[in-house]
Amino acid sequence: MKNYVIKGNICYSKTSKELCMTENGYIVCEDGRCAGVYERLPEKYQSLPCYNYEDKIIVPGLVDLHIHAPQYSFRGRGMDLELIDWLNTHTFAEEAKYADLEYAKKAYGIFAEDLKNSATTRACIFATIHTPATLLLMEELEETGLKAYVGKVNMDRNSPEYLCESSAEKSEKDTEEWLIESRKFKNIKPVLTPRFTPSCTDELFERLSKLQKRYGLPVQSHLSENLGETLWVKELCLDIGFYGESYDRYGMFGDGCPTIMAHCVHSGEDEIEMMRRQKVFIAHCPESNANLSSGAAPVKLYLEKGMKVGLGSDIAAGSALSIFKAMVMAVQCSKLRWRLYDQTVLPLTVEEVFYLATKGGGEFFGKVGSFEEGYEFDALVLDDSRIRHPQELSVRERLERLIYLSGECHIAAKFVNGRIIFREN
Repeated sequence: MKNYVIKGNICYSKTSKELCMTENGYIVCEDGRCAGVYERLPEKYQSLPCYNYEDKIIVPGLVDLHIHAPQYSFRGRGMDLELIDWLNTHTFAEEAKYADLEYAKKAYGIFAEDLKNSATTRACIFATIHTPATLLLMEELEETGLKAYVGKVNMDRNSPEYLCESSAEKSEKDTEEWLIESRKFKNIKPVLTPRFTPSCTDELFERLSKLQKRYGLPVQSHLSENLGETLWVKELCLDIGFYGESYDRYGMFGDGCPTIMAHCVHSGEDEIEMMRRQKVFIAHCPESNANLSSGAAPVKLYLEKGMKVGLGSDIAAGSALSIFKAMVMAVQCSKLRWRLYDQTVLPLTVEEVFYLATKGGGEFFGKVGSFEEGYEFDALVLDDSRIRHPQELSVRERLERLIYLSGECHIAAKFVNGRIIFREN
């Protein structure tokens, strides 16, 4: 069913500063898109089915701009290590297991089911170098009704022999075969995924650049996450001024190529300006940055500059699928950055992180992440009745509490592009 009405306490963002709330209001879904938010339901919609969620809170679906599906199985391990050591000790060994389709089926089945039942409605996902397992992941996600981009990872250098593609030519061939097979999916789309500059040769980048142009693909990768990583890139690429240029010289850094770069913790002024100018999306992953001792990204600065920013769970450097948790940690990390490092950039507010989790990240998918008219209808119905309290709270206060106490909140219904993913009677 694509035409219906939902009644409840409605909260959504128009800008990073403007949080809109309609108490006991109505949202209309027409053909999978929002047809407006109303205090009183217009007569022309009164014949539509109405799901009455009374005093519950209704928000846009949450968007995860950066997550590694094969790492979901080892969350909470190795958090005493920094990025490169963590990759070599835990990540690569786990990802190698996805050469075994039986293992991949079991692991990806768990991941897809948990993602379906989470507050996430849209996601940008890394798989592994293995084409069959990546297609299997896409099949599992297609069945959930969620919408996502999934990438077969490319890496042909500085990786363990058991998880390193044999050549740039072979990587290109496997990637193109995967792209052709991916056409059968409706909700799950391919995204070109060079893991990061240290793991990709110049030849591989050149070949991937040709595929990007041939198929009009978006791109996802990592950027300026860790100090050791950024120094390594400078050693590998002597002819660039900053990390972002290692992608830009192959046309995979915005400027007509839809691009997500995860982290951007240590981006300098020139890199930030190029991202702003070329409309590169930044996936801010605060829990991951804390767990792997990477630092705290200047996200408030990015917002003030009008840059494209959303949130990422970054499983498994992040421990949970919850984008609510990412919101909380984004605020906390921004406070530490302000207090300890740069008092010219204020901490993030609740309004700002709610925007990042919804409309900010949703923009990568188009008109997604808000209840403004014409936006794709992604929605969550949140039941906070289990959080006991003696005082009267406004809807704004309840929303803030929901963000911070999301583990005590119950998702009563979930909708993606107008489709009912699940709902309680």
